[in-house]
Amino acid sequence: MNPICKLFNIKYPIIQAGMVWCSGWRLASAVSNAGGLGVIGAGSMYPEVLRLHIQKCKLATHRPFGVNIPLLYPNIKEIIDVVIEENVKIVFSSAGNPATWTGFLKEKGITVVHVIANTKFAVKAQEAGVDAIVAEGFEAGGHNGREETTTLCLIPMIKKAVQLPVIAAGGIGSGKAMLAAFALGADAVQAGSAFAVSEESSAHPAFKHKIISAAEGDTKLAMKKLVPVRLLKNEFADAVSTAEAEGADAERLKALLGRARAKLGMFEGDVENGELEIGQVSAMLNEIKPARVILEEMWGQFKVEITRLTQLQNEFR
Repeated sequence: MNPICKLFNIKYPIIQAGMVWCSGWRLASAVSNAGGLGVIGAGSMYPEVLRLHIQKCKLATHRPFGVNIPLLYPNIKEIIDVVIEENVKIVFSSAGNPATWTGFLKEKGITVVHVIANTKFAVKAQEAGVDAIVAEGFEAGGHNGREETTTLCLIPMIKKAVQLPVIAAGGIGSGKAMLAAFALGADAVQAGSAFAVSEESSAHPAFKHKIISAAEGDTKLAMKKLVPVRLLKNEFADAVSTAEAEGADAERLKALLGRARAKLGMFEGDVENGELEIGQVSAMLNEIKPARVILEEMWGQFKVEITRLTQLQNEFR
């Protein structure tokens, strides 16, 4: 049995990423009901808001789901308390040191997966005792690795460095990309952008339409002096690019970012002045669909491509 399907007790080795302002209970429950693993993104939620989303997700699905917790979250203890009190059994941690909370979470019977973007932190995550790793390549949306290592290079390096199940992320929006990740050694895939444009995503409709209108080259990794993030081009992203070209330091970038910039763009729909976090695969997305359809199409194409490559193998015998 696939190690990730076994670890999470799911049908398909497809994980929906926990994305700020995009992945509430509706999306997480829809993905879980379709046979994947839905994940609630706690990064944009106050503790009691997260509690409400977890409770609603429990009512909407009887299948496993998880919660993504950025470890640099200011109210991290309250967030973790909510997860434990609500009996969530799967946590995806990110943006911080996994050694800080992994042992505590595992003592509570929680399966812990940590998101990394380089080999160094993959090894640290393994040493911290996590159950699996999400290896996120440079193509991914949202906060990204400073090393700018692509998924094609990252996955085999991580597989060589650790003995844990590896979930590939970054540029995964189709069954073909999923098969490529498996060929590199991945045990499962995590998709973010593809589910951000689902009907159940909590992203603002204006943001969804901006995503499906995106063309090649319309995203760029920015703010490396602050916290690297892949942004969709708009007036805010242009202002960041100009500031960086002028040599802006972290403080100037922080002032430009201000407060609630991501909420303004992704949740409230100001697609020019807001921060729009999305992956390079946005250039390949052109339709808003139900999450179930997105997952089923990905899995269906994955199986078709396996058959095609088997036939191709016969041609070279």
